[in-house]
Amino acid sequence: MKVLQLITSTRTFFEAQVDELEDRGVECTTLSVPGSYAPDEPRTPSDYLQFVPDVLGESLEDYDLVHANYGLVGPYALADVTTPTVLTLWGTDLMSDRGWLRALSRASARAADEVVLPSRAMAPGLSTSYTHVPFGVDTDLFAPMNRDAAREQVGWPTGETIALFPYDTTREEKDFARAERVCELADADVDLRPLSGVDHDEVPTYMNASDCLLVTSKRESGPMTVKEAAACNVPVVSTDVGFVRDVVGDVPGCVVSDANPDLADGLDRLAAAEHPRTNARSTAAGVVSHAEFGDRLLDVYESALA
Repeated sequence: MKVLQLITSTRTFFEAQVDELEDRGVECTTLSVPGSYAPDEPRTPSDYLQFVPDVLGESLEDYDLVHANYGLVGPYALADVTTPTVLTLWGTDLMSDRGWLRALSRASARAADEVVLPSRAMAPGLSTSYTHVPFGVDTDLFAPMNRDAAREQVGWPTGETIALFPYDTTREEKDFARAERVCELADADVDLRPLSGVDHDEVPTYMNASDCLLVTSKRESGPMTVKEAAACNVPVVSTDVGFVRDVVGDVPGCVVSDANPDLADGLDRLAAAEHPRTNARSTAAGVVSHAEFGDRLLDVYESALA
């Protein structure tokens, strides 16, 4: 099977997706929208116009299937109506605060042969049928390890209660200021430590060195970091965004709430426990390996071809 993968910009989970498909004999060619991307510097309309000849120049009839990854590239996948199409919506498209992007994502979904949602929390924004395929987690990389051993590796003291804030503090939608307020509201002395600019392979060590993952985002399509924490059996204290409640809402030791006092109380309970850990790796919903994700996505491809 030959598949043309269309993306705005690459992500770690997308690269894992391609690797898993190619392990199953799927030949993938990836085209990315020209230009550079940063959260505070999105691509320009001219970048997307330049993407048109890139896609059409690929001779879509040479592919068995076109897979658009993100709502913005959905229309490009539909350029040749004779080639089956799959659209995966990532969340920040279908749940965007920009109405035109939500409308474009829904229109692309209506025209695609198969639609994939990584989270059922996105479903209310979609009026078409879809297949739920949770993004996979590298369960070999993200695995439980001894907290004190992890702290020794990252150079953190062992006698403190540490909450990990897994984002750049300047990202407005992640609301670091709220994380600070939650920690101040807690009776326990909680050391809040942001994490950004760290190689992906090093993130599990920082997670395992923490007493909990603290997420105070205003909105999320995921976040994947919650699934990664669950795979490490690290407790999660989070606002009720994205698929957080679906993943860890029923896991003992985790707290999902939009009320700051509830989040602070969760931190206090974790601080009172000695080296708190969960059983989320085996019980949390939607924590699937890359291999299982690849199997499910290949089933979607076969359905589109049929």
